[in-house]
Amino acid sequence: MARRRQRTPLRQRISRRTFALGALGAAVVALYAILVPLQTVLSGTPLPLSFILGAALCVSPVLAISRPVWAIGLFTVGALTLPLTVVPELAIQSPWPWSVPALLTFALFVGVVTFLHGARLGAFALILGAIASLLAPVLRPDMVATPESSASATADLIVTTAVASAVYLIAALVAGRVRVAAELTREKEHSALEEARRALVEERTRIARELHDVVAHSMSVIQVQASTAKYRIPALNDAATAEFDDIAATARGSLAEMRRMLGVLRTEDQTAELAPQQGIDDIPALVDTIRRAGVEVGLVLEGGEAAAAATPSVQIAAFRIVQEALSNAVRHAPGARIAVQLRAQARSIRIRVHNGAPPRTPDGPGGGYGLRGMRERAEILGGSLSAGPSSDGGWDVEAVLPLDADGSDASAAASLDKETP
Repeated sequence: MARRRQRTPLRQRISRRTFALGALGAAVVALYAILVPLQTVLSGTPLPLSFILGAALCVSPVLAISRPVWAIGLFTVGALTLPLTVVPELAIQSPWPWSVPALLTFALFVGVVTFLHGARLGAFALILGAIASLLAPVLRPDMVATPESSASATADLIVTTAVASAVYLIAALVAGRVRVAAELTREKEHSALEEARRALVEERTRIARELHDVVAHSMSVIQVQASTAKYRIPALNDAATAEFDDIAATARGSLAEMRRMLGVLRTEDQTAELAPQQGIDDIPALVDTIRRAGVEVGLVLEGGEAAAAATPSVQIAAFRIVQEALSNAVRHAPGARIAVQLRAQARSIRIRVHNGAPPRTPDGPGGGYGLRGMRERAEILGGSLSAGPSSDGGWDVEAVLPLDADGSDASAAASLDKETP
C-alpha cells in the first residue's frame, strides 16, 4: 500500500505531461494544416516555400521543449522570410505580414518558451519575433506603398504584438504559480520526511523508556537480593557468596548501561504514549515484591474510597512515584527501613516515601533521571513533589496529586509513563 501511495504522484505527473504534449502536438498540426493552404492561396506564396517556412514556424513550439535557443532561431528565420514570399496582388486582401495562423503560432511559441524556460527567455523570443515582423515592411516597401496597405500592416503588427505579449504575461504568471506549487509540494515532502525521522527518534525513545519501566525496577530488586544474600542466609559458603556478588555486580552494570543509553536517547518534547494501567491498588503487590528481596518496608493506605475515585492519570502517577521512590531507596540506601504512606483526601492524595539512614555505603552509582521524572509527573497533573534528606539521615519523597486531573493532563501524564530514572 505504501508503494502505491509513492507511485501515484509520479503517475499523475506522467499523465499530465503526456496530456500537455498531446495537446501541443494537436495544436501544431492544426495550425500547420491551416497555415500552408491559406498562405499559398491568399498570399501567393509558392507551395514548396509554404511547406518549408510553415514547418519552420509550427515546429518551433515543439522544438522549444528541449532546444529553446534553436527554436527561437528557427522561428525568427521563418517569421522574417515568410512575409517576403507573398505576391502583392494576392496579399493585398489578407493580413500581412502576419496571417492569422502565423499569429496564433507566434503566440503559442512565446507561451511555450515562457512557461517552460522562464520569463527572460520568453521575452527574448517575443522581442525577436516582433523585430522580424517589423523588418518585413522595410524589406518589402511595395507592400506598404499605399496608405491603406500601410495602415493594414500597422494594425496587423499591433494586434500580433499585443496578442503575443498577452500570452507572454499569462504564461509567466501561470509558470510562477506552478513553480510555487511545486516548491510547496517539495516542502510538504520534506516535512513528511522530517516527520518520519522524528517519529523514528521518538520510537527509539519510547522503546528505551519501555525498557526501563519493564527492567529497571526488577534489576534493582535483583541487585538488592544478591547484595544482601550473604546477610540474610548465614549458611552460604564462600563460593555461593562470590556468585551472589557477581550477580549483584552484573545487575549494577546493567543499570548503569541502561542509564547511559537513556541519556543519549532522551528528548524533551515527547508525544503522549499509552500508559500501563497500574494504579493505587497495585501498590501493595509492589511493596510485597520489595519485601521478598529482604528489605523492611512499611505500608500505610488511608482513604481507600477516595483513592479509588481518582482519575486513571492520578492512579498511574501515584504508582510510578511509589515505584521509583522504592527503587531509589533500595539502590541508594541498602539495608535501610522504608516507610510508604498514601493518604487520600477529598480533593488530593498525599504520598510519602521515607527511608532511614543506610547502615552501609551503597554499591551502585547514582545520577539518573528518577527525581526529575517523578516531579514532572506530579507537575503535569497540577500537583507537586519534593525530595530531600530527612532529619534522621535518610531521604524523604513527598508528593501531592489532585484527584480530579482532567483528560488533557491525563494524556500528558501518560506520556511520562515512559520516563527514565
